[in-house]
Amino acid sequence: MTERPTTTSVITRLSPAKINLFLHITGKRVDGYHNLQTVFRLLDWGDYLHFTLVDDAAFSIIDKTLDAGKLCHQLLTLSGADTITSSINDNLIFKAARALLVFAIQANRLPQQLAQIQITLDKHLPMGAGLGGGSSNAATTLLVLNEIWQLDVNQNELIKIGASIGADVPIFIFGKDAIAMGIGEELTAIDLPEQQYLVLTPNAHVSTAQLFTHPQLQRDIDALSIETIQSQCNEYVQHLNTPYQNVFTPVVISLAPAVDEALRYLQGLESQALGTARMTGSGSAVFLPLDTSVTTDKALLATWIKDAPCAGYLVRNL
Repeated sequence: MTERPTTTSVITRLSPAKINLFLHITGKRVDGYHNLQTVFRLLDWGDYLHFTLVDDAAFSIIDKTLDAGKLCHQLLTLSGADTITSSINDNLIFKAARALLVFAIQANRLPQQLAQIQITLDKHLPMGAGLGGGSSNAATTLLVLNEIWQLDVNQNELIKIGASIGADVPIFIFGKDAIAMGIGEELTAIDLPEQQYLVLTPNAHVSTAQLFTHPQLQRDIDALSIETIQSQCNEYVQHLNTPYQNVFTPVVISLAPAVDEALRYLQGLESQALGTARMTGSGSAVFLPLDTSVTTDKALLATWIKDAPCAGYLVRNL
């Protein structure tokens, strides 16, 4: 008797980068976290995640009280992330899958069978760059596994799950440019003009924990209303005018000379690019918004990248 061949399906998704057009800390919360205000912009550049499932390989859920971590190991294999964490249990992709299963078990939404999946990470974004790479990977995993496993978890529920994994995860589930408050989970969509950026990724990393405890970090920026941020986008989209700033920048450039060098390089191009260079997140990546008058000059842009002190990329908003 001839065995029926198994068929495989592959779902490939962009796991996009983000930049912060500004980033304020407005105070410390009772839970120890800090309240933030920022505008997130998603980019057409990032990692890729490939989800391969064998159509005939379904895992039967007999005991719905099964530990979510053990179930995760039975359902998923992960490749391409070996150098990110020493243990798969610490990887944000695996943490996202486990958190999704925990939610499904607690909500009694676990189906009788779940597809077994091979996840392959095609990594392009540098780690510790403030571009949200790991958080984006986690969000993409939540979105795709929810779809494959047909768990019917809605966006608000996914955002809450994402926030439990990391402060930047919710924006990637939200999937559009947004004003963010709280720890990054209170999101309001914002319409911004099309934009191209020159992004530099210096080979430097300062731990976020070190930055949040640094004595020079400003933690008391006056909170702005959503209406103010929406109406004043000309003050932070192309240029960065007071009171808008990234409070992490002075601390990071004092601790990481490579970031200082990259930012100074972009500042030297501001008069031609007609934009204000700045750092994203807690670093180390820096970026320069480009006026439309220079985006068509391919030779000029190529020279800017060639002369940069570190790797440079031309990217657009998503």
